[in-house]
Amino acid sequence: MKDVITTRQKDLLAAIYEHIVNTGYPPIFEEMREAINVSSNQSILDLLGKLQRKGLVKKENGSRSIAILPLGYEVLGRPALAPVLGTTTAGLPAESIEIAGEWRSVSSDVAKFAEDVFMLKISGDSMINAGIDDGDAVLVQTMKEFVSGDIVFAEIGDEGTVKRFMSDDKPPYVYLKPENPNYKNILFTDEIRLKGKVISILKSEHWQSVK
Repeated sequence: MKDVITTRQKDLLAAIYEHIVNTGYPPIFEEMREAINVSSNQSILDLLGKLQRKGLVKKENGSRSIAILPLGYEVLGRPALAPVLGTTTAGLPAESIEIAGEWRSVSSDVAKFAEDVFMLKISGDSMINAGIDDGDAVLVQTMKEFVSGDIVFAEIGDEGTVKRFMSDDKPPYVYLKPENPNYKNILFTDEIRLKGKVISILKSEHWQSVK
């Protein structure tokens, strides 16, 4: 693993990690220059390019769009991080509330998914029989295909909710099922988009498996 990355490249990778941990945001060019004591943006661009080609980071458009990939966390020997994107309901669908600038470490068994996961804080009690309580956080892996029984984060128009995805061979056929008898099933429509599968639950600072 040591020959994968040079000392200078690792310095930048570590600076990106520490900046996210300390501020809740990936660094901009000026902050990266200061962190590793270089004078030009081009030097940072060159280093970022090498980190990208080695599969250690991902850079999208935007000033704070750098994400460390699973191999990058492995090289650093540090816990993988996932962004807390907002608060969503385990109750009636409600508008998701964006929370910027908060990241949490994820357990080692999901670190390999770090580039494709995000966290949501839960508000409501419709999933209590699945072990997801009001105030918990869930780790969601973005996916395009789902199987019946998966606990999913779904968007219904501009609103979001966490429910169990069900696909049966009898009515109501396809629907979102709460895990609390006080709530009704949500029939699947063209307005519903499944955004990801819940793969872990954070309770009192400890990760737990999904039921």
